[in-house]
Amino acid sequence: MAYPKYSYPPGLFARLARDIVLLRRRDFHQDAAACMDHLQPPLHVLGEQNIPPKGPCVITINHYHHPGFGAQWLALAVSALVPVHVHWVMTGEFMDEGKWYAPFGAIRLLLSRILLKRIACVYGFTTMPPMPPRPGDVEARAASVRAVLDYVRYTRDPVLGLAPEGYDPPDGVVTRPPPGLGRFGLLLAKAGLTFLPAGVYEANGVLHLHFGERYRLIVSSNLSADEKDECAMQILMKQIAHLLPVHLRGEFA
Repeated sequence: MAYPKYSYPPGLFARLARDIVLLRRRDFHQDAAACMDHLQPPLHVLGEQNIPPKGPCVITINHYHHPGFGAQWLALAVSALVPVHVHWVMTGEFMDEGKWYAPFGAIRLLLSRILLKRIACVYGFTTMPPMPPRPGDVEARAASVRAVLDYVRYTRDPVLGLAPEGYDPPDGVVTRPPPGLGRFGLLLAKAGLTFLPAGVYEANGVLHLHFGERYRLIVSSNLSADEKDECAMQILMKQIAHLLPVHLRGEFA
């Protein structure tokens, strides 16, 4: 399969490293636009009329990676096109499972936590413990959820960016997120945010970004807590999956 050529603007990493050390804020929209200018062939956008000019809303997107394509390009593509700041909920550490450096996991874990926390500070994002969830992450995950809700509460017209799966499914096929995703979505809906799905995929050597239409996340009040979680998750994931080619939709086809 042919892939686009993913490259970064000259000097971007040096400037970013400097600002990470100094904890100096950067404009992610500006950096994302510069990165997309270097993408060859150019990004192909579908549903351009649905790009939100402002919030309050949550942009939900699929999540994947492969050699030569890091998941950061998903956020870069979206933020390059949305004209206002997108507050991304990003992973708080890199996962080592199955990697050659797994034996050095404790050291790498600590370093990745420090680095990602600083990146989040530089760009004004919120970190979340990685997926799949671990028993020891319950308190940290709850704290991250509270931080996101506080951001929504105290920010005018917020735009959040969220990859519900939170990890990389096989072959880029959309997969079921862990329990609690639907519940998180309902908390954001209760806070007054609408939802805007987006799907990113590669086809014929081109990166495609497909924006869907905004909608309100609503489930029946007669359901149990677990049923509400499941129902909301199904809505969120089907909205994303339907923006992707059929072979990438998985169980949400």
